[in-house]
Amino acid sequence: MQLFLIRHPRPLIDDGICYGRLDVEAEDPSPVADRLRLLLPEVTPLISSPLRRARTLAEALHAQPVFDQRLMEIDLGTWEGQRWEQIERAQLDAWANDLLHFAPPGGESAAMLQARVVACIADLRRTTVALVTHAGPIRAALGYWLQIPVQEWSSLELAFGSITQLEIQGDAAPIVHYVNR
Repeated sequence: MQLFLIRHPRPLIDDGICYGRLDVEAEDPSPVADRLRLLLPEVTPLISSPLRRARTLAEALHAQPVFDQRLMEIDLGTWEGQRWEQIERAQLDAWANDLLHFAPPGGESAAMLQARVVACIADLRRTTVALVTHAGPIRAALGYWLQIPVQEWSSLELAFGSITQLEIQGDAAPIVHYVNR
């Protein structure tokens, strides 16, 4: 399977605001779509997060994108929309001490995010597909297939509007080819 994992354009939100699943607008997707279109094979099916910052890019890239909630960004619960410095320090420390399993109040853990993203990709059963999503789901997918610990995959650099190619061959022991542009 050949996956093109595409991160949405920069969100239009102030720096320092926690915005995991918060549905915010993004910069104009047209220049990003024009650049990415050249990197995608023709007639590539496209599946997207329904959040506006991903959806607008998906609609600029493809005439008929499909939307899947499993590609949404991590749910940060009661932290959503707050300034990071306003979130209780003890909660942030608990998160830092257990990146994989800690869930913010009313939110989800990185393990839960990874499980839903992996399930989404496993359900695709296509040879080539593009996914327009967020940094969290892209990192979670890469962590799973590259078999790297959460401390590594949670900090992978993924620019806004970037495309990451992931090739998975076989079911039992996948061979992974990873390129980020």
